Parts: sequence; C-alpha cells; structure tokens
Amino acid sequence: MSAPITSVPPARPCALTDRRTVFLLATFCCLLWGSSYPAIKAGYALFGIARDDTASKLVFAGWRFALAGVALLAFAAASGKRVGGWPARTLGQFALLGLVQTALQYWFFYIGLAHTTGVKSSIMNATGTFFSVLLAHWIYANDRLSYGKAIGCAVGFAGVMVVNLGAGLGGVLALDFSLLGEGFVVIAAAVLAGASIYGKRISQGVDPIVMTGWQLAIGGAALLVLGYALGGALTRFTPASTGLLAYMVLLSSLAISLWSLLLKHNRVSLVTAFNFMVPVFGALLSALFLHETILEWRNAIALVLVCVGIWLVTREPRARRP
Repeated sequence: MSAPITSVPPARPCALTDRRTVFLLATFCCLLWGSSYPAIKAGYALFGIARDDTASKLVFAGWRFALAGVALLAFAAASGKRVGGWPARTLGQFALLGLVQTALQYWFFYIGLAHTTGVKSSIMNATGTFFSVLLAHWIYANDRLSYGKAIGCAVGFAGVMVVNLGAGLGGVLALDFSLLGEGFVVIAAAVLAGASIYGKRISQGVDPIVMTGWQLAIGGAALLVLGYALGGALTRFTPASTGLLAYMVLLSSLAISLWSLLLKHNRVSLVTAFNFMVPVFGALLSALFLHETILEWRNAIALVLVCVGIWLVTREPRARRP
C-alpha cells in the first residue's frame, strides 16, 4: 500500500503563493464561472436549442471547450512551452482528464442546467466543495475530515435541501427536485471534485496551461463527436450568438488555466476556500441577466447556508499557543 499523498506547496517562493495574488485570481475565476450560468442559458435561446435537445447541447458545449483547448495550446506554443511529444502515459492522463473533467462533467451540467434555474444551479453546484473535502480526507494525509469540516458539510447540504423545498399538496413544503435537473447538476459537481484532484497530481509534472489545453481539446472533441452522432447541430449564428460563444471560449480557457496554476502552487483547501463565491456570483448574475428571482426565502437562506458551510470546511485553523 502506497503512502498517502501530502498536499503541500512547493518550497521555492512563487508569486502565485502570495495571499493577495491568490485572492484576486481566485475571485476572478469565480466571477467567470458564476457568469457561465446565465451565459449557457442565454446561449440555448440565441442558438435556438430546445430544452429536450440533448444532442445540440453537447455540440454547443463541444465547440466551446474544443476551441478553448486549441486556443490555450496555441498560446502555450507561442510562449515557448512544450505542447507535444509526450509519452504514452502522459497522453493517457490528458485523455482521461479530458473525458472526465470536460466531457462527462459538462454532459451532466449542460443537461441539468436546461432543466432548472440558473440561481438554483449555482447553489446546487457548490456541493462540489463538499465532495472535494470528503475526497481529500481519503487522499491527502494533512487534509483529514475534522469536526469543523463535518459541521460545515452538514450546514452546506442543509442549504441544498432548503433550495429544493417547494409547495406541495395543500401548501405543505415538499422537495422540488428532479434527477434530470438538480440531480445532474450535483453529479456534475461530484465529477468535477474528483477530476480536479486528479488534475492537481498531473500538474506537478506538466505545465498547468498545457495540461488544461489538452484536456479541454480532448474533452471538447469527445462532446462534438457524441453530439453530432446523436443528430445535434449548432445553427442561428448571429453577431450576438457568436459573441457569446467567443466569451465562453475565453471564460473556459482563462478560468481553468488560472485555477490549475493556483492549485499547483497552493494547498487544495486554501484555493477551494474561494469556491463559496461561485454560487454568489452565479445567483446574482442569473437574477440580473435572466430575470430570475433570488429574493425568494428559500434561495436567500440556501445561499447563506451554503456559503457558511463552505467557509467552515475551508477555513484555516488557528495556531495554538505554545
């Protein structure tokens, strides 16, 4: 049995380990990811993709990630980074990461988002932080599940339960939850949590930008093949829809690259502490651009509970006095 992996930053000083830099870059990534909720739903409308047209959703996602991956690899090559000539083992790691983190995760995410609101999806997707904490307990020797983290997970999942409460028969509260909507968003969060930890391991021996470029290109290509094979298409190209697709390509390439760099040079718990801002940005931007209601009591309470839960599981313990 191999020794447990220890999640520690490299000993050599790096600008990406500065707390202010981490705060700014992580916040920017969360803002970009938060904007993806209204952007995807707006893309469905601009490209004329019906709610039940799964194949066209896969084509939409495929072009987004394939183009983002190609752009990143071109940028890496222009910067003098090594982008090719990898051994079979490394190429296999790129392929596995791309198929899981990009293709599989976004297959669940794009379908789930089409069957629920952007505000609700942004809150549900925050469960990825809790899945990361649970996985880290078994993988990293210095990231065990403590009492505070357990309380945080319980509070966060309570928020997820609250956001899924609706009026049932006779006005009695009942769960407003569907596997194809909220369920798929949660599954996508779980897939991302596992893939991110695997990506951190790969990035220790490969430049994170190159790794991200390959995994996006491979995952996007897989989504395109599957989407077109199922009869999907992407039509209605207008200046508005093309501009939106270009923004989503930039969003994917920039946010995932910056996040991978932060994960490579910092502890997982430090970086994931900023994930609480994704549901905040996602809910606010969805309410702003999609005219969805964020002031419902269940949305407001759920958002607070999820953010408190994420803060509890990712906060730094106070150093004890000698």
